[in-house]
Amino acid sequence: MSEIQTWALVFVAVSFGIYLYIAWRSRVKETAGFYVAGQGIPPIANGAAVAADWMSAASFISMAGLIAFLGSDGSIYLMGWTGGYVLLALLLAPYLRKWGKFTVPEFVGDRYAEYVRLIAAVAAIIVSFTYVVGQMRGGGIVFSRFLNLEITGGVIVAACVIFLYAVLGGMKGITWTQVAQYTVMIIAYLIPAVAIAQQMTGIPIPQISFGQILAELDALSVQFGLDAYTQAFTARPQLDVFLVTMSLMIGTAGLPHVIIRFYTTRSVRGARFSAFWALLFIALLYTTAPAVGAFTKLNLMQGVQGVAADALPSWVQNWAATGLVTVAEGATTIGSLSNDPEAGADLVVNNDILVLAAPEIAGLPAPIVGLVAAGGLAAAMSTAAGLLLVISSSVSHDLYFRVVKKEASESQRLMVGRIAMGLAVLVAIYGGINPPAYVAQVVAFAFGLAASTFFPILVLGIFWKRANAVGAASGMIAGLLFTASYMIYTLDVFGTEANEHVLGISPEGIGTIGAIVNLVVTVVVSKLTSPPSEHVQELVEEIRYPARPAARVTAAE
Repeated sequence: MSEIQTWALVFVAVSFGIYLYIAWRSRVKETAGFYVAGQGIPPIANGAAVAADWMSAASFISMAGLIAFLGSDGSIYLMGWTGGYVLLALLLAPYLRKWGKFTVPEFVGDRYAEYVRLIAAVAAIIVSFTYVVGQMRGGGIVFSRFLNLEITGGVIVAACVIFLYAVLGGMKGITWTQVAQYTVMIIAYLIPAVAIAQQMTGIPIPQISFGQILAELDALSVQFGLDAYTQAFTARPQLDVFLVTMSLMIGTAGLPHVIIRFYTTRSVRGARFSAFWALLFIALLYTTAPAVGAFTKLNLMQGVQGVAADALPSWVQNWAATGLVTVAEGATTIGSLSNDPEAGADLVVNNDILVLAAPEIAGLPAPIVGLVAAGGLAAAMSTAAGLLLVISSSVSHDLYFRVVKKEASESQRLMVGRIAMGLAVLVAIYGGINPPAYVAQVVAFAFGLAASTFFPILVLGIFWKRANAVGAASGMIAGLLFTASYMIYTLDVFGTEANEHVLGISPEGIGTIGAIVNLVVTVVVSKLTSPPSEHVQELVEEIRYPARPAARVTAAE
């Protein structure tokens, strides 16, 4: 076993021991603890948990890699995800927390009607399944590299660990585990970033120093047959840049597994302070990611430029064993680079390895490489656990308890929820082994689905009293079918052949159009049908005023 693998296993074992201990100590037997942690999480801790839930494998593992190859076009992920969080914190979270229920489908059911809750529960399951596939893939990449496994084995190991502690503690255990995971994640991200910044520029502040290397990075990128790093709109059309950014923003504000986080605080005021702390914690990583992408790509190209194919650096051989780095057959020296296996480049590097490989590429000590591995797993598993909980709550609380068996006891509901988690893990394993795209792109598909289903009906449900059940149901179905159909049409999933993008719109950006479809259908159908009851309209007024107590309403009313 190499020194790098030894240190990786040490950090992973220690961090996992902490996570499992926290989950065990926080295990619950009641639904309030399992789904919303008994609504007793302090704001700063909840902010750290939100940040960990937010910064998934897409943020930690994949985002900087995408920025490295997309250049300035990669800013869509930075602008979309951070802007969407602000939108969620200001526009939705406090009002949904004042409503005070367990799940997003439960709000939808109370605001509109019981049958709309069922549609929302199914949509939440679809969104969360899509999202969790990216997390399983991210965790699998880490395990495959540091346990010398094929990617299939890595995904299976990651899934087993995630399932263990998610089932054990529910939301309470997941929340406190995510506080620890955020700590591991941000330390693991910042230490190598600071070290590489100091090594390359002499300034140990990545956010400042990476600007000094951009001219050299532009020139070297062109030599490798790539577009200049800082040149805009080379990876995708300008229209698609706007649509993807908007889809990520409004999708972020409609994600069930993030919204539910604001139900775990003691008060509406606590939800607002949680949003503040989470934004601060998120900014630490998101302002560092562009520097990590630029530094790593420059180090990578400098390390392989003109090198004989049989004399490449050791990190190439280490990652080649996972199948995520390949040297073209017949290549003698490395003169071209790509992230696309079909590009015909001498060296093909998967986007998703760049952050994990950054310390190796930069020649940093083995302990830092091991620490980054632990951070990558923390990122993948923190989000995956939250997503599994959404799937669990949607099945057990919104489908089983509300439709199948209304007299079900708490123990029966918890058992159904845990079984649903297990089945979700099995499906996610398959998706993680056979993903339709890179981790961050798969996650972007989930955001698009959330944008086209939840965001319009949540905003209208809070700010427009006239929105009714028929309109909301019609809008959700229309938005979901339109967006999912386009994604299937343009991606190689379910055995279908990928087709050309219509008007240059990528599957990551179609969620914006889907949200517009949802909004228009909801408004038009609501106008053409009967308005909600007076009690529901009064409730909509009450939740928008923090000083007034919220009324309580059920679908029957």
